[in-house]
Amino acid sequence: MPTESNATKTSSTAQTGTVKKESSSMNDTAPLQKFFIDALKDMLWAENAIIGGLQKLQKAATSEELKDAFEDHELLTKKHISRLEKVFSMLGEKPEPKKCKAMEGILKEADEIIEETPEGTATRDATLIIAAQKVEHYEIASYGGLVAIAHTLGHDKAADLLQKTLNEEEETDYNLTDIAESQINFEAMEEDASVAE
Repeated sequence: MPTESNATKTSSTAQTGTVKKESSSMNDTAPLQKFFIDALKDMLWAENAIIGGLQKLQKAATSEELKDAFEDHELLTKKHISRLEKVFSMLGEKPEPKKCKAMEGILKEADEIIEETPEGTATRDATLIIAAQKVEHYEIASYGGLVAIAHTLGHDKAADLLQKTLNEEEETDYNLTDIAESQINFEAMEEDASVAE
């Protein structure tokens, strides 16, 4: 009889230990989950702010190819917002934007570039591409990290959606580089040479 009691105690302890372990494991991921949600809110704010930024860049650009690239990315950005909203829905969270200070700073710098460069020049277009790529690189870093965390937390469907956005951000960055290197940078260099003369 005492042996049975000890066995019961051992079984009870083992179960309690298992429960504690699972609880501890959940507590370990809670801060990461919170960071993940906060980072998604950050990106939701950023994407909404980027729409306004892209409209300013499009208006300031001279090259039709560059104007079209900014317009295309504005349409993509609206899709990215929609995807983020789906991710929030999958996670049972409200899509509440949280001010992204990093993106606010990058967009402010883009405004300064517009103010400081001559209107109607390839030089301005070259600098607008750099401003836009700073936005892209921030997004690429952010979405890359979010995809990895989503997989870690077991949010694989959310990770798939975020990966689609990441792929599009990388493609936009590549396209902007192509526009700069195939035409605009050379035109800007010729402007510099004519000023020097």
